[in-house]
Amino acid sequence: MAVKYLMDTNVAIDFLANRFPQDASDFIENIEPLVSVITKIEMLGWLNATPRQVKIIEEYLENVSIIGIDEQIIDSTIRIRKTNKIKTPDAIIAATALVLNCILISRNLSDFKSIENLRMIDLHNL
Repeated sequence: MAVKYLMDTNVAIDFLANRFPQDASDFIENIEPLVSVITKIEMLGWLNATPRQVKIIEEYLENVSIIGIDEQIIDSTIRIRKTNKIKTPDAIIAATALVLNCILISRNLSDFKSIENLRMIDLHNL
């Protein structure tokens, strides 16, 4: 079975802004990353986005699999929130990774470090 990756919002933004080292960009281009619907909301809800930036984000989102929130993700999010001090959007992203057995790609690993069984990588530190 192929390894699955879920991209946190900050990673998607860094990728689109070309803020990764070349090896990290190559890594992302060679996988089929998933994103949570939370990432879609956060990216398209960016208050100061220019029309050009919105177009880039929309084109990016058309080419990735966007994962919605189902009952399993809701239940996992509730468990995470009850046992960890974490914001709800981050808990949903973590729950999505856990339920789908994905490795979470994030720049902010410290936001998720207390979540048991969550596999993570930071592409800025490959």
